[in-house]
Amino acid sequence: MSDPLNNSYYAATAHEWRPRNDIRGDARCDVAVIGGGFTGLSAALACAERGFSVVLVEAGYVGFGASGRNGGQLIPGLRWAASELEEEFGRERADALFDLCWRDNRVMARIAKHGIKCDLKAGHLEAAWTCRDFDTIRREADYLATRFGYKSEIVEKADMAAHIATPLYHGGIHDPQGGHFHPLNYAVGLALAAEKAGVDIRESHRAYQIEQATDGPRVITDWSEIDARYVIDATDSWIGQVEPDLGRYTVPIMNYNIATAPLANADALLPSDAAVADSRFVLNYFRLSADKRLIFGGGERYSQTPPRDIAAFVRPFMAQVFPQIADARIDYGWGGAVAVTMNRLPHIGRRGNVFFAHGFSGHGALVTTLAGELIAEAMAGTAERFDVLANLPSKPFPGGKWLRQPLATLGLLYYAMKDKLG
Repeated sequence: MSDPLNNSYYAATAHEWRPRNDIRGDARCDVAVIGGGFTGLSAALACAERGFSVVLVEAGYVGFGASGRNGGQLIPGLRWAASELEEEFGRERADALFDLCWRDNRVMARIAKHGIKCDLKAGHLEAAWTCRDFDTIRREADYLATRFGYKSEIVEKADMAAHIATPLYHGGIHDPQGGHFHPLNYAVGLALAAEKAGVDIRESHRAYQIEQATDGPRVITDWSEIDARYVIDATDSWIGQVEPDLGRYTVPIMNYNIATAPLANADALLPSDAAVADSRFVLNYFRLSADKRLIFGGGERYSQTPPRDIAAFVRPFMAQVFPQIADARIDYGWGGAVAVTMNRLPHIGRRGNVFFAHGFSGHGALVTTLAGELIAEAMAGTAERFDVLANLPSKPFPGGKWLRQPLATLGLLYYAMKDKLG
């Protein structure tokens, strides 16, 4: 699959991976997985570990979508604050969500278990764009500490220089449980572990339909038909191409990243080597790579047409945060789609023997692996923890096939305007 948006630092520095596109015959298995991102790979691996026979098909290559081109930020939790979850769903459900999405770090466990080399670093900083934002995130940090014993560091504006060399922010919260990594190398590591466990990975296999055969679901691809007891649809931004009705629950937002040349002053820019994301709706997010480049994401577009020059599109956002490197050479610029739900919570569920998980809304580097493993748990007969995520509320975007994207764009532009007005 051609990919004009992926002139990425990750693709240029990925571990060796032989394309798996030479197997084209029909297959029968226990579990057919559609999608080779974090969700699909972790589900396939966890299913194989439980003794299921697994075939995974991917339209592009392992890590082709958001899993292999995101900002590499590992942020515990969901897009909602824990206090918002308790206010909306009550104490018991908030406890269950916290245990899964804050405490249960499957990514770190997989990296350790399989020895995945993906430049893992500890530490994440949420930087407050306004004084009001700082008050909000400080209250949340206090709530997490008091309610759950979750430890983070409140960073006053005067102390921000220990983490970031810019006066732009009004304080922040440093979370040592968060971090950052090379996402494509993590995906390749999961794929290698999955193959070792017996998963049949087939790249360049586009699935376009799940049909119900007499003895279970069947995945129809452009090269084969795969009969299975269960199917896992982990196609995220492309889920509407396989299951059109599920496509109504998300809209794609285009995000863009750049990577500078290696910087002599990199450690001075981010002294604690934490990943940083700020508190705006259309946020900036950035971190250092292992070879001391600044990887910076900024701005977003609601059109699927990319900017003619991605580096030129993102550079002004970088220069606003770090004017001292405004003219730094940019070696890589890339982009991709983020599937966003109406309420910014993931849409996870089951319909008969077909499981699905999508709509992680830009907060998926940790929870996608969790979702994949919980699907495997449910498939093996233990669904309690899967149900915690599957019971999150979800609604399709209004407007039908033709108006859904324009109406969603209007709403997103409203929040982007609020960022500009402060």
